Amino acid sequence: MAPALLLRSFDDGGVALEPGRRFTLATFLAFVRDHELSHRGQDAARWVWDDTASFYPKLLAADVRVQRCHDLRLCHAILRNSALTGASLLASTDRGFWDAAPEQQPTARHRGTALFDLEAEQAPESDSEPEFRRQLAAVNSSAEPRRIRLLLAAESAGALIAAEMRFAGLPWNTAAHEQLLTRELGARVPSGVRPERLEQLAATIRVLLDDRTLNPDSQQDLLKALQNAGLPITSTQQWHLKEVEHPVIAPLLQYRKLSRLLSANGWSWLDAWIVDGRFHAEYLPGGVVTGRWAARGGGALQLPKQVRAAVIADPGWTFVVADAAQLEPRILAALSGDLAMAQAGHETDLYAGIVASGVVETRAHAKVAMLGAMYGATTGESGRLLPRLARAYPRALGLTEAAARTGERGDVVTTRLGRSSPRPPDAWLAAQAQAYAASASHVDERRARSQARDWGRFTRNFVVQGSAAEWALCWMAEIRTQLWKLEGSASVAGRGPGLFAAAPHLVFFLHDEVIVHTPLALAEQVAALVARAATAAGKLLFGDFPVDFPLTVATVENYADAK
Repeated sequence: MAPALLLRSFDDGGVALEPGRRFTLATFLAFVRDHELSHRGQDAARWVWDDTASFYPKLLAADVRVQRCHDLRLCHAILRNSALTGASLLASTDRGFWDAAPEQQPTARHRGTALFDLEAEQAPESDSEPEFRRQLAAVNSSAEPRRIRLLLAAESAGALIAAEMRFAGLPWNTAAHEQLLTRELGARVPSGVRPERLEQLAATIRVLLDDRTLNPDSQQDLLKALQNAGLPITSTQQWHLKEVEHPVIAPLLQYRKLSRLLSANGWSWLDAWIVDGRFHAEYLPGGVVTGRWAARGGGALQLPKQVRAAVIADPGWTFVVADAAQLEPRILAALSGDLAMAQAGHETDLYAGIVASGVVETRAHAKVAMLGAMYGATTGESGRLLPRLARAYPRALGLTEAAARTGERGDVVTTRLGRSSPRPPDAWLAAQAQAYAASASHVDERRARSQARDWGRFTRNFVVQGSAAEWALCWMAEIRTQLWKLEGSASVAGRGPGLFAAAPHLVFFLHDEVIVHTPLALAEQVAALVARAATAAGKLLFGDFPVDFPLTVATVENYADAK
């Protein structure tokens, strides 16, 4: 078995590894580089540190990459909350250092001294070595250690990928982006001033609503102006506005669209987030309770189609863009062991397969019914179609219903690999208790039922979305492993930093979609390995269960051309 190397400290004065090994910074970087070059695959060390996002960028800046790690902070969150490790000492200890988000932890750990030093002036629970021992004990005492061990490995691999994608950056053409902004908004203006196109639309809106002082950015003032104009609306939300017939609606919706472009991806965004022709997004692995990623600023998980034309590959390079088709329904089929649903998606579009099976009439019907099953819709078209879906795929629909009932009782559900849902908050528990009290009113009972249904919808989706997030982590980890083997094979150097100029690498991830930046000569090879990685991820989670995870793959020089 590969060794676990626990990092005790890392600063300008040197590096300490447990037990008692010390290096100068230069000799440590050489040690890691030599180890990674001479040990590949299962022989590679698993580096143990408290926070990948804090430590790994220091190695990347020195052109050093590692194959595997164990992120103590991310793994602690999983083990603390998983039903599989609920009886462990780690799960029962008081909350402390390891339960805080990185930005909430003591500032001493972010200074230049002793980032991970066991002798640093920190609370005892912040010590890396005892925490690692607690985590190993929690895994070993679990009823299903393989599941939880795989989840911890996948989560830690995700942390490495997130750090590498941030360091490498997504290629971004600033000139193309500025041309887009000028075309859509007009010439650049100082911050706080409306660009020409927005000002023109604002003037049009004022005239059509006969309100010369209206600020269309104020939702309260806008609603009042719309009502004063005789429009029967109670909300300025887009879907509500689209239901109203009035000459102001079209310019108002256009104003909203351009205003979002300015605020989310305008000139200020370019200045803040594009450095040396790269968008360095700060991903937060495990940032959502289901295990999905979040992002800290920059809108990395919400790149609108308007700006994708600025995502342009380096000369001689291209993008391989891949997304998994109907990922969550396929995960549901595998989780529940529903052979009929898996067969419906075998080598074809799953929704089309459901139609071909005679369950519903159209692909749109199949999609809305499946979304209703996973998200708990009971009215409208979903409510009408769900009984058909339940008859055709009883195991799949039975799993989502069981997850919902579990949540309604206030219990937890657990994903394929072992991430468990949080328990309801105290206010929810109090409302449920009040509904059964002798003094309960009809209002108390209705409130409790409504809150129970809401929590049931959350747990219904948690088990599917969380397992899909685990599949995506395994998919990316396998892609990363296979891309590693192509290191140094680039015939044309890219413009990325350090090692990322010499080999294809991941540059973007969004739930079920990845982008690999690759030399054009390797594009076909990369596309094939991305597809193989999807199959490997499915087998890792579900063994030989016959479920497909097909991809839509496009090789493009401009991200806007991918879809």
